Amino acid sequence: MHMPPLPLTRDLVLIGGGHTHALMLRKWGMDPLPGARVTVINPGPTAPYSGMLPGFVAGHYDRAELDIDLVRLARFAGARVILGKVEGIDPDQHEVHVPGRPPVGFDVASINVGITSDMPAMPGFADHAVPAKPLGTFASRWAEYLAGSEAASVVVIGGGVAGVELVMAMAHALRTKERAGQVTLIDNTQALTATSEKAGATIRQAMADLGVELIEQAQIAHIAADHVTLQDGRDIPAAFVTGAAGARPYEWMARSGLDLHDGYIRVNGFLQSSDPAIFAAGDCAHLSDNPRPKAGVYAVREAPVLFDNLRAALGAGKMRRYVPQKDYLKLISLGGKSALAERLGTSFSGRMMWAWKNHIDQSFMNKFRDLLQMGRLALPRHHAAGLHEAVGDKPMCGGCGAKVGRGALRSVLQGLPAPDRADITPLPGDDAALLMTGGARQVMTSDHLRSFTDDPALMTRIAAVHALGDIWAMGAKPQAATATIILPRMSPSLQHRTMAEIMATASDVIRMAGAEIVGGHSSMGDEMTIGFTLTGLCENDPIALSGGRVGDALILTKPLGSGVLMAAEMAGLANGAWVAEAFRQMVHPQSVASGILAGAHAMTDVTGFGLAGHLLGICEASDCGAELDLGAIPLMQGALELSAKGTRSTIFNDNRTIAPDLPSGDKVDLLFDPQTAGGLLAAVARDTAQRLCEDLRHAGYPAVVIGRLTDVPGLRLQS
Repeated sequence: MHMPPLPLTRDLVLIGGGHTHALMLRKWGMDPLPGARVTVINPGPTAPYSGMLPGFVAGHYDRAELDIDLVRLARFAGARVILGKVEGIDPDQHEVHVPGRPPVGFDVASINVGITSDMPAMPGFADHAVPAKPLGTFASRWAEYLAGSEAASVVVIGGGVAGVELVMAMAHALRTKERAGQVTLIDNTQALTATSEKAGATIRQAMADLGVELIEQAQIAHIAADHVTLQDGRDIPAAFVTGAAGARPYEWMARSGLDLHDGYIRVNGFLQSSDPAIFAAGDCAHLSDNPRPKAGVYAVREAPVLFDNLRAALGAGKMRRYVPQKDYLKLISLGGKSALAERLGTSFSGRMMWAWKNHIDQSFMNKFRDLLQMGRLALPRHHAAGLHEAVGDKPMCGGCGAKVGRGALRSVLQGLPAPDRADITPLPGDDAALLMTGGARQVMTSDHLRSFTDDPALMTRIAAVHALGDIWAMGAKPQAATATIILPRMSPSLQHRTMAEIMATASDVIRMAGAEIVGGHSSMGDEMTIGFTLTGLCENDPIALSGGRVGDALILTKPLGSGVLMAAEMAGLANGAWVAEAFRQMVHPQSVASGILAGAHAMTDVTGFGLAGHLLGICEASDCGAELDLGAIPLMQGALELSAKGTRSTIFNDNRTIAPDLPSGDKVDLLFDPQTAGGLLAAVARDTAQRLCEDLRHAGYPAVVIGRLTDVPGLRLQS
């Protein structure tokens, strides 16, 4: 007997993608808790691993090797991802606040955001220096600086272990690049107080060998664009300044109402804060029972305890105490592929220690690189004929990748009788109709999407922009909308939270487009589906598919690739940064583009049937053909790479039959990739095309001319 999906009853929200949460998500993916909806909130799609930062800075690792891909990890764990910086948590309302979206409700929350080494009180730091934490921003800025050619002048502030690792890594990288100059480490007291005398001496010699100047017992007066001034009047050359001292908690935690210790969240032996529903781990937490220094080893060891305790707080199992070790192995990079290992006052250094450190770091990162992918659905031994082909070899896509094929839809629609009403005029080939209402010209359309992200707010924004595309493509002004929402089975409290996120986001997008939501319908099913029915008003005749003219230039306002990227993301194959960029493109409204293209002869939005299918719609309605400049067609990051590996959206094969004469493979295949909330495709007078593209690009659209309409039927590529 078929078992329906179990209802969702509790929300677990993970704030931050630190080492503890990353390990916890991996463990959750292998042993999920039925009924729990997991959300991870992080500023970006990746979380840099601090252990490999010195190796990256020194040039031993590529930038990508430094990052845990949170988008892939969340897909593996069955969690939703919200990309944004948390600005507050409300324990009373059980809400997390993220700018630009509705509050995120929780039953249980955990905070693992690390610390920052920003120094706002130091004059000039905010304007001229780069904090070493958060790591992502620092890594990007350092890569930019290292790529330069001028004489080096680098200052690192802070003589603890983090500071000396950074300064030696920087000195080694600059020496490798043959960029002579000055590298300086400044500390306001004495450097390396946390290491033994023997280890400290080894590190000081390593710094000296790399040409690092060490200045101790020195106060900084201010930081300028090209130097650091000390209080004794000395000026230290510094085109790149970073701070590895003064680590401090994020300011929003001070407004949380939770008990703090020097700004860090106090937690008990169970990693619970003063609010039992809110946990904290890693550097942002203060272990009240067993205080320890800020070190990644503790964050890693906390993960299995946090995993069990969060499950217990959600209603499954018992909590257990975290007992931190008294001491830990310190592995300190010495610039080149050499390291120092110290524990309990004993230290060793050399290339063997680097090999050991590298092995530990790579083993940690491999936990997140080698995640299991979604497999093919196992079929019963006995099943009806055709089931194997209907299921296919991959999960069904969401968004426009889940559409019914163009041929099936058109054949059914063509069989319907023509309207009897004189005030309704179908627009051939368009997804809408023209209505005459009291003398006003009104268009109406409807669209809905099967969810491809578990973030209701993000999915709503994409679905709304997608549905509005039909209105914008006809040159109309959005007027009114009704929403149709299907939620997966969930408890009443989660229904309320989810509907609040959806409707607040929908109202925001629809109102920004100049329309209003006037009603809707909701129900529950096996998965989330979001759709809108919209009306729009036309001051002039709507821009139809049938107005194209031979010689018209074809303008596309958004890149292609969302179908293949979403298919890859569902299978755990896509790079998280590519997915985040695809989402950014999808939520970009086309309202301004529609206004700029108001004089187009024909226009459509590129959605489920791909660029080829929608362009062919213009050609058929306008009785012409089209020639495409394949090289000019813009693509989303990663789309071509994934397509070359054979990643395909569910509807791709149906779309491919639209233009069988076109070649296969390479970039051509992406002409048939179904787009969700895709760009506008406009046929415009050739002599206006470049000016219109310039106007579109000035308005923030990556618009280009991708071809022209011809008098030869069908689609072909420029030779």
